[in-house]
Amino acid sequence: MKLNVRALALAFLSCVTLAAASSAWSGTLNITVSARGNQRATWQNAFDQFKKANPDVDLKISYVGEEAYKVQMSGWLATDPPDVLSWHNGERMAYFARRNLLEDLSRDWQKNGWNQTYASVKSSSTYAGKQYSVPLGYDAYGFFYRKDLFQKAGISGEPATWQQFLDDCRKLKAAGIAPIAVPARDSWTLAAWFDYLDLRINGYAFHQQLMAGDVAYTDPRVKHVYEAWKTLIDDKYFIENALSYDVDSISPMLVNGQAAMMLMGTFFSAALPSATRQEMGYFRFPVIDASVPLAEDGPVNVLIVPAKAKNKTDARRFIAFMGQPEINGELAKGWGTLPSNNKAPEPQDPISKVGFQTLSSTPGGIAQFYDRDMTKEMADEGMKAMQQFFSDPTQLDAILQRLESTRKRIYKK
Repeated sequence: MKLNVRALALAFLSCVTLAAASSAWSGTLNITVSARGNQRATWQNAFDQFKKANPDVDLKISYVGEEAYKVQMSGWLATDPPDVLSWHNGERMAYFARRNLLEDLSRDWQKNGWNQTYASVKSSSTYAGKQYSVPLGYDAYGFFYRKDLFQKAGISGEPATWQQFLDDCRKLKAAGIAPIAVPARDSWTLAAWFDYLDLRINGYAFHQQLMAGDVAYTDPRVKHVYEAWKTLIDDKYFIENALSYDVDSISPMLVNGQAAMMLMGTFFSAALPSATRQEMGYFRFPVIDASVPLAEDGPVNVLIVPAKAKNKTDARRFIAFMGQPEINGELAKGWGTLPSNNKAPEPQDPISKVGFQTLSSTPGGIAQFYDRDMTKEMADEGMKAMQQFFSDPTQLDAILQRLESTRKRIYKK
């Protein structure tokens, strides 16, 4: 009898201990986000607000640099992931959803009314009819430019056509000013150039076919894109040694007036000193072919919950909080991006306002971005090839032949 009582007591104590441990563990929410230095304060402000509203949740936050984050993402999701991760929509999200590594958030969309408030970005958050991400904000892409340098070079307005753009580059160079800064060490910044040249020359439908692996890289239409790009390189309209600059190190080129323009997402404005921002204008990528409807890049940044997350209950509380219009608007303002939630306040920053108007008036379609619309392996090879092309554009034909061989291997087409 004593043995039975002792066994029962031990069993009871074990249950209590396990329950207590489970309770303590379930109150810990592990979140990992990608952030540059100037973005952390905005993230942290949102985390602090969540903590204040949910004091029972123990937040554990990890910040990781953008390039390292991309490399580690697959390993996290496949093994022992945090409960919430920041990520990107489009093919980047679909890639992991296809492999059952993401939690289906469709019922969260329904519960939180996101089908209405995130209507414009629902399609990029969807894979196989289900939603797997919560949109935070998106970037418009266009040209940052120094108004004072334009004036110094005798340029009176913003170029609306490609010929006007080339004329302005010529005037800037003649005035001793580097026309275009590009942080080519970060290969994705070159991908923005490819995207826009392709969207302006060949249009959105062709661009998406190329992203899907349905078009040969030896197609004359693809070569035409690179040839338009080659003109800028040959005429030395880009800064010298562009391949030695990344996004974090390029800002002084604009701040110090060493370069006049840069093709970049609206987020870049948050990194500029206020004095420089006052001198900065922003315009849409010029029209190359007037018969091609204007299309834009508008990549959406999101939160995801891994399928292997341990604390999905609190993860859902967190994403619901972050999806509120007020929080969505604060994040966008702090990052210099545009809010995804249509109930959030419209941006008041002059550059963000132009970006907002650009995307809201786009008739030809909105792409997610080269490495977000395309399968990762092909995107990596494509961006590496862009750096090779930028370094030596005379190798264009050989580069396109290699890309075509890669396309056939990856897509089996």
